[in-house]
Amino acid sequence: MSAATLTPAAATKGDTPIPLRAHLRHTGALIRRNLLWIRQDPESMFDAILFPVIFTLLFVYVFGGSIGQSLGGGQDQYVQYVVPGLMAMMGMNMAQGVGTGFNQDFNSGVMDRFRSLPIGRGSVLFAKIAVELMRMLFATVVLMIVALLVGFDITNWAGLLASVGLSALFGSALMWVFLTLGVVMKSAQSVQAMGFLVLMPLQFGSSIFAPTASMPGWLRNFTDYNPLSALADTARGLMVGGPVTHGLWVTLIWSAGLTAVMAPVAIYKFRTKS
Repeated sequence: MSAATLTPAAATKGDTPIPLRAHLRHTGALIRRNLLWIRQDPESMFDAILFPVIFTLLFVYVFGGSIGQSLGGGQDQYVQYVVPGLMAMMGMNMAQGVGTGFNQDFNSGVMDRFRSLPIGRGSVLFAKIAVELMRMLFATVVLMIVALLVGFDITNWAGLLASVGLSALFGSALMWVFLTLGVVMKSAQSVQAMGFLVLMPLQFGSSIFAPTASMPGWLRNFTDYNPLSALADTARGLMVGGPVTHGLWVTLIWSAGLTAVMAPVAIYKFRTKS
């Protein structure tokens, strides 16, 4: 039986080790392929464009006045509070998209083609993450343009860049979780539903949109362990001033832990999926 007739799961058992240089070359080629696909389907960028616009305008003009008063100011004060939180949320929303797209590639047969080629299995996943990080950076640029238009004051450019980097780090860690879901779930709708069930409590049970001081005790306990709260508070501290150290360490630990656990799982599931 020729190698071409083997199932992907069987073919991977005989895979020979691929040098790092070849892995990098394969990853670069797949990144180019994914970017060309976006060029052919510009509608796939709608979420990266519309999400930061809609969320910024919605929360600033609907909740800005009342929450801003609780912060000791008004709408302008709330803009300074919520924009770093929205930046922290950017990577999480892009992560959900990578899982959905990965699942669609499987169902269309694209991934079976990739797994029949003599390329590093991890290259396919790393290329997906790299392109999603580019989309996330594009969405962050859109967010900051809208934020400036509604009155956000950038007082620390170095802190802004550090916040973007930290959000990208945490977002890439979450992408490994959604890549795994993209492999094991049967449909893109299932991935979206699972993402909604996981992400909605994390988003709204955090300090992204509002301070946690007025929340009931049990919810405050949840926000204390919510990595999105740590990321949002750290971004806020870096960009507009405030404590940074604790939230920074919590975010780094969560990012490293998720990557260390889920990256091997995602690659293994990709290699062995039949």
